[in-house]
Amino acid sequence: MGGPEFVVILILAFLLIGPERLPEVLAKARHYIREVRKMADGARDQLREQMGPEFDDIDWKAYDPRQYDPRRIVREALMEPDEADTRTTGAPGDEDDLADDGPRYRPPAVFDPARPVPFDSDAT
Repeated sequence: MGGPEFVVILILAFLLIGPERLPEVLAKARHYIREVRKMADGARDQLREQMGPEFDDIDWKAYDPRQYDPRRIVREALMEPDEADTRTTGAPGDEDDLADDGPRYRPPAVFDPARPVPFDSDAT
Protein backbone atom coordinates (compact mmCIF):
# COMPACT_ATOMS: atom_id res chain seq x y z
CA MET A 1 0.00 0.00 0.00
CA GLY A 2 1.51 3.26 -1.11
CA GLY A 3 1.05 6.83 -0.05
CA PRO A 4 -1.92 7.73 -2.28
CA GLU A 5 -3.90 4.67 -1.17
CA PHE A 6 -3.23 5.48 2.48
CA VAL A 7 -4.42 9.07 2.00
CA VAL A 8 -7.63 7.86 0.32
CA ILE A 9 -8.29 5.45 3.20
CA LEU A 10 -7.75 8.22 5.75
CA ILE A 11 -10.12 10.57 3.92
CA LEU A 12 -12.79 7.85 3.69
CA ALA A 13 -12.35 6.99 7.36
CA PHE A 14 -12.67 10.64 8.30
CA LEU A 15 -15.85 10.99 6.23
CA LEU A 16 -17.49 7.73 7.29
CA ILE A 17 -16.55 7.66 10.97
CA GLY A 18 -16.56 11.36 11.64
CA PRO A 19 -14.09 13.59 13.44
CA GLU A 20 -15.64 12.90 16.86
CA ARG A 21 -15.20 9.10 16.82
CA LEU A 22 -12.04 8.90 14.70
CA PRO A 23 -9.53 9.09 17.64
CA GLU A 24 -11.43 6.34 19.48
CA VAL A 25 -11.47 4.06 16.43
CA LEU A 26 -7.77 4.66 15.76
CA ALA A 27 -6.94 3.81 19.38
CA LYS A 28 -8.89 0.54 19.12
CA ALA A 29 -7.18 -0.32 15.84
CA ARG A 30 -3.77 0.35 17.39
CA HIS A 31 -4.71 -1.89 20.36
CA TYR A 32 -5.79 -4.75 18.07
CA ILE A 33 -2.63 -4.48 15.98
CA ARG A 34 -0.50 -4.70 19.14
CA GLU A 35 -2.45 -7.76 20.31
CA VAL A 36 -1.96 -9.51 16.97
CA ARG A 37 1.77 -8.78 17.08
CA LYS A 38 1.96 -10.20 20.62
CA MET A 39 0.17 -13.37 19.50
CA ALA A 40 2.50 -13.75 16.48
CA ASP A 41 5.57 -13.27 18.66
CA GLY A 42 4.22 -15.79 21.17
CA ALA A 43 3.58 -18.35 18.43
CA ARG A 44 7.08 -17.82 17.03
CA ASP A 45 8.64 -18.22 20.48
CA GLN A 46 6.61 -21.36 21.14
CA LEU A 47 7.66 -22.83 17.79
CA ARG A 48 11.29 -21.97 18.48
CA GLU A 49 11.04 -23.65 21.90
CA GLN A 50 9.46 -26.82 20.46
CA MET A 51 11.79 -27.13 17.45
CA GLY A 52 14.99 -26.33 19.26
CA PRO A 53 18.11 -25.39 17.30
CA GLU A 54 16.59 -26.49 13.95
CA PHE A 55 14.35 -23.40 14.04
CA ASP A 56 17.27 -21.09 13.25
CA ASP A 57 18.33 -23.25 10.27
CA ILE A 58 15.00 -22.86 8.43
CA ASP A 59 15.01 -20.67 5.33
CA TRP A 60 11.71 -18.84 5.86
CA LYS A 61 11.97 -17.04 2.52
CA ALA A 62 11.54 -20.39 0.77
CA TYR A 63 8.02 -20.61 2.26
CA ASP A 64 6.95 -17.12 1.13
CA PRO A 65 3.84 -17.61 -1.04
CA ARG A 66 4.56 -14.44 -2.99
CA GLN A 67 7.53 -16.09 -4.72
CA TYR A 68 5.51 -18.91 -6.31
CA ASP A 69 4.24 -18.69 -9.86
CA PRO A 70 1.34 -21.15 -10.23
CA ARG A 71 1.84 -21.38 -14.00
CA ARG A 72 5.47 -22.40 -13.55
CA ILE A 73 4.58 -24.98 -10.89
CA VAL A 74 1.93 -26.59 -13.11
CA ARG A 75 4.22 -26.50 -16.15
CA GLU A 76 7.06 -28.20 -14.24
CA ALA A 77 4.71 -30.79 -12.74
CA LEU A 78 3.36 -31.71 -16.17
CA MET A 79 6.73 -31.84 -17.90
CA GLU A 80 8.72 -33.83 -15.33
CA PRO A 81 8.61 -37.64 -15.30
CA ASP A 82 7.15 -39.42 -12.29
CA GLU A 83 9.30 -41.45 -9.91
CA ALA A 84 8.05 -44.67 -11.52
CA ASP A 85 9.19 -43.41 -14.92
CA THR A 86 12.77 -42.88 -13.79
CA ARG A 87 13.06 -46.56 -12.86
CA THR A 88 12.84 -47.74 -16.47
CA THR A 89 16.07 -48.37 -18.27
CA GLY A 90 14.77 -48.38 -21.84
CA ALA A 91 13.87 -45.54 -24.12
CA PRO A 92 10.41 -43.97 -23.88
CA GLY A 93 7.90 -46.33 -25.44
CA ASP A 94 9.87 -49.52 -24.69
CA GLU A 95 7.93 -52.15 -22.81
CA ASP A 96 9.52 -53.96 -19.87
CA ASP A 97 8.63 -55.54 -16.51
CA LEU A 98 7.24 -52.29 -15.10
CA ALA A 99 4.34 -52.06 -17.57
CA ASP A 100 1.71 -52.59 -14.84
CA ASP A 101 3.43 -50.21 -12.41
CA GLY A 102 1.50 -47.12 -13.48
CA PRO A 103 1.55 -44.42 -16.12
CA ARG A 104 4.84 -43.72 -17.85
CA TYR A 105 6.22 -40.39 -18.90
CA ARG A 106 5.44 -39.56 -22.48
CA PRO A 107 6.99 -36.47 -24.01
CA PRO A 108 4.44 -33.98 -25.33
CA ALA A 109 3.17 -34.85 -28.79
CA VAL A 110 4.23 -32.61 -31.63
CA PHE A 111 1.41 -31.52 -33.91
CA ASP A 112 1.75 -32.99 -37.39
CA PRO A 113 -0.78 -31.58 -39.87
CA ALA A 114 -0.32 -34.62 -42.11
CA ARG A 115 -1.71 -36.98 -39.44
CA PRO A 116 -5.39 -37.05 -38.44
CA VAL A 117 -6.34 -35.46 -35.15
CA PRO A 118 -7.35 -38.00 -32.46
CA PHE A 119 -11.08 -38.00 -31.80
CA ASP A 120 -12.92 -39.51 -28.85
CA SER A 121 -16.65 -39.81 -29.50
CA ASP A 122 -17.34 -40.58 -25.83
CA ALA A 123 -15.73 -37.35 -24.68
CA THR A 124 -17.80 -35.06 -26.89
